[in-house]
Amino acid sequence: MGEKTTIPTLNGDNEIPVYIATPEDQTEAAIIVIPEIFGVNAGIRKKCDDWAALGYVALAPDIFWRFAPGAELDPDVPEQFQTALGYFGQYNPDLGVQDIEAAIHWLRNEQAIDKVGLVGFCLGGRLAYMAAARTDIDASVGYYGVMIDQMLNEAHAIANPLMLHIPTADHFVGPEAQAAIHAALDSHSKVVLHDYVGLDHGFAAEMGSRRNEPGAQLADERTRDFFKAHLT
Repeated sequence: MGEKTTIPTLNGDNEIPVYIATPEDQTEAAIIVIPEIFGVNAGIRKKCDDWAALGYVALAPDIFWRFAPGAELDPDVPEQFQTALGYFGQYNPDLGVQDIEAAIHWLRNEQAIDKVGLVGFCLGGRLAYMAAARTDIDASVGYYGVMIDQMLNEAHAIANPLMLHIPTADHFVGPEAQAAIHAALDSHSKVVLHDYVGLDHGFAAEMGSRRNEPGAQLADERTRDFFKAHLT
């Protein structure tokens, strides 16, 4: 259902590798899928294919294209997990938001898409929050976003709907960070937060040992309903 291609960067001086899946019927809605620190691997491609099956154009950019193009890592392989952590340290999220803006522009201007949403995981969950604060994305969803507690000063700029899935046993986002997120965002008119008691980071991964099936199904159902309400 999907294919690999490229889209122009925001300033047009380079090309961003992407995986794109398109529905059988014409659509006016798209979802940008921002991967975890493991790149556009089989799990992320499946998420794109599943969104296309629901009638959305789904586009996953290669977030590490500037220094590790084509990286596909498996979190269940310790060496690959360590490589992914290294990539996280190299990654510039401000440039990542520019890549998201490039994808928004391409979808709207080149693909005649009216509504564009974004869903991100881990590092992508942080970028979902940043996109909600810094771009005109129509709706955003973040799963177990990291370091959001350090960017809460940008919450006032969130103008379109944002939903965050927060596993309470996330070993990358501790209780203090979760409390800060709730304190800053619970009363925000554009933000919805969902806690998943006892679940850990990565619980909604499509494959591998981290997946929690009931939690993933619940979060994904909420995400589907959220996008149906705001993109269609």
